[in-house]
Amino acid sequence: MPPERPPEWVLARRRQVGSFIRGARQDADVTQEGLALRAGIDRQTLNRIEQGHASARLDSLILIADALGVPLSHLVRD
Repeated sequence: MPPERPPEWVLARRRQVGSFIRGARQDADVTQEGLALRAGIDRQTLNRIEQGHASARLDSLILIADALGVPLSHLVRD
């Protein structure tokens, strides 16, 4: 049995977080590859997070925020 799909509002927030990550990365003038290397995560995983296709683990969010030099709250704000 496939896993249940999250509600649409959760998917919308996931896309919003991905957008905040992409914006912070672009503000830092860093490529996805560069950020993935700095954060120690797979580039494809980062791409899926930025696109909102994958949920980011808390550890990944912490690594991304640290690699960008921004507070974690900057990436998950309302």
